[in-house]
Amino acid sequence: MKAREVLNRYAEGQRDFRRVNLRGESFREKDLSGADFSEADIRGTNFRGAILHGTKFIAAKAGLQKRWVIGLLIVCFLLLLIAGLCIGVVGAFVLSIFDTSHQDSQVAGWVILIILISFWSFIIRQGIEAGTLVVAIAFPLVFVFSLPLVLAFVLAIAFAVAGAVAGAVAVAVAFAVAFVLAVAVAVAIAESLVGAGAVVIAGAGAVTLINLGLCFYISWRAIQGDEKDRLIRSIAVAMAAFGGTCFRDAELIDANFTKATLKSTDFRGATLTQTCWKNALKLDQVRPGKTYLSDAQVRELVRTGQGENQNFDRKNLQGVYLQGANLVGASFIEANLNHANLQEADLSRAKLVGALLDQTDLTGATLTGAFIEDWNITLETKLNGILCDYIFMRLPPEKRPSFLPLPPEESLNQNPRRKPDDWDRNFEEGEFADFIKPMMKTLDLYHNKKFDPLVFSVAFDEIRENHPEAELEIISIERRGEDHQGTLIRVETIPQADHSQLHAEYFNRYDQLQALSPEQFQHLLAEKDSQIRRLEAWVDTVINRPSIHAEHYHQQGDTMSDNRGNVEIGSVGGNISGFAVAGGSMAGVAGGDISGTVTASINELPATSEPEKPGIKELLTQLQAAIEAESSLSKEDKEEALKQVKTLAEAGQNPQEGAMQKMAKDALRFLKGLLTELPTAVALVEKCKELLPTIAGLFGF
Repeated sequence: MKAREVLNRYAEGQRDFRRVNLRGESFREKDLSGADFSEADIRGTNFRGAILHGTKFIAAKAGLQKRWVIGLLIVCFLLLLIAGLCIGVVGAFVLSIFDTSHQDSQVAGWVILIILISFWSFIIRQGIEAGTLVVAIAFPLVFVFSLPLVLAFVLAIAFAVAGAVAGAVAVAVAFAVAFVLAVAVAVAIAESLVGAGAVVIAGAGAVTLINLGLCFYISWRAIQGDEKDRLIRSIAVAMAAFGGTCFRDAELIDANFTKATLKSTDFRGATLTQTCWKNALKLDQVRPGKTYLSDAQVRELVRTGQGENQNFDRKNLQGVYLQGANLVGASFIEANLNHANLQEADLSRAKLVGALLDQTDLTGATLTGAFIEDWNITLETKLNGILCDYIFMRLPPEKRPSFLPLPPEESLNQNPRRKPDDWDRNFEEGEFADFIKPMMKTLDLYHNKKFDPLVFSVAFDEIRENHPEAELEIISIERRGEDHQGTLIRVETIPQADHSQLHAEYFNRYDQLQALSPEQFQHLLAEKDSQIRRLEAWVDTVINRPSIHAEHYHQQGDTMSDNRGNVEIGSVGGNISGFAVAGGSMAGVAGGDISGTVTASINELPATSEPEKPGIKELLTQLQAAIEAESSLSKEDKEEALKQVKTLAEAGQNPQEGAMQKMAKDALRFLKGLLTELPTAVALVEKCKELLPTIAGLFGF
């Protein structure tokens, strides 16, 4: 069926193209989403840049057309002829060791033999790729020194390509042709140098056979995926895919290649999100480019679905299709599993520590006994119907790889922090999803290097301004990692927020700001208001005080309470409230006497137009004086109370603005709460009872 006919039928609504012959047809950049090409012959078909969402290629036959196979075999045989001639020449010179009439010839023969042995020893141990460095060095010196390596390279490629396009029979024929030609050339030249004889013929055959055998061994090793000969393999696969089925740059989201034959197929640059490869044939002979198919272990995993107890740490598995896979005990530490399909997969005892799981589908998966320390799930991670009796929140020291060390004080702690904590109790049906949901609602900004609170404050403030619809609210700041050098900031958002976009945008901006010179950064700060400095001071205090663990940051208020177990920071361009603080006082972040700054803020308020009826300015002046005069207040309490007065003064400058009203409410709430804890400050309590309701009324509360 011609491509034009397929496209016309597709436009009319037909999707069933099973068993059609599409050899050599082109669908470049066409949209064939949802079409069914099961059992179709797509050898040599061009799908480059095509949109193939949900398209089925079940049991389809991809690869080379016969004319391309013949063409590539001809190229291989030409390479073999050239290499065979050269091997014959080399073999003849080796046989000159039998030329007793010319001592110089004997010496040359022994030298060449030693060079051959040295080269082959080096290639077998280090690989043909490393041997190319020898060529680069040796070739300018003496041609014959590098000739064995060149021959090995050419022959290995020829054997590998022949095997890739036509199989073992082609390799056997190629080997025989090269052997006969090389022996003939070696004998002919050797007879002219040494003379005829059985020894010469036997020697020529032996040298040729050894050279060809070693070349064949290298090509076999390359096709098997040996890293030492990956250059041979990549060249052979690229040549074998020339003229084959092309999916380069195609969108193969949710496409299905179950049991398809994919030899000599080009997948470079293709989007392979949740593409099914179950039981696909010849998947190791595709041209993968930089997709996950370039990893031999991952290729086998997506083909068989068997990954029990295997190690996939830090591998890029983004978008892999592993529905129903056996992943019991597998290790995915810091692996990228974003967008992966893990429906009904068995992940019992799997290590998902630090794994990326944004938009990953875990519907119906089994997670009993899995380790989920610092795993990165999001609101888009699907956790419906998960089967889980218990989970571990920490990977014990003996199970941790070297790149994931624990702080010294934790290195002897074997506690895996099982949930539920009672080892005799398991999660009830559906209970695990309820347990894990609160951990899904945050955008996690983890800094594993030196953390700069000021740079964070600027970057975060800009992201918040750029995405007001996301309603970003910091809810916790934690120190993580070895020696507590890492910093994790959890940000709550609305459910619809795109965490991936926000995460990328924040860190791009953070890195840009860090790259600025001090002068450029100061110039940028000059354009910002005092909100940035206040946020930076608060974050810096939380990070640098070891006794503090901040846990609920809404960005509103301008106070920090150490008496009521919460922190409220204001004037940072948003809402801050409800922080839980473990130990220690956070009073006096700014440090020093703040009376002057409070007075300055109050003085910016307009005076009342009715002397007999005091306004906000006059009332706050009285409140400031009462607080400063109260001798029973501790220095910390007094500073906190004055900061609330300052917040009210700032809010009074724009009393109708929503954020300012919220700041004023929080400040009044703090002052009222403070009074209940100061039974000895009678005069101040009475004064506040007189002033606070009036102030609240002026704000419209």
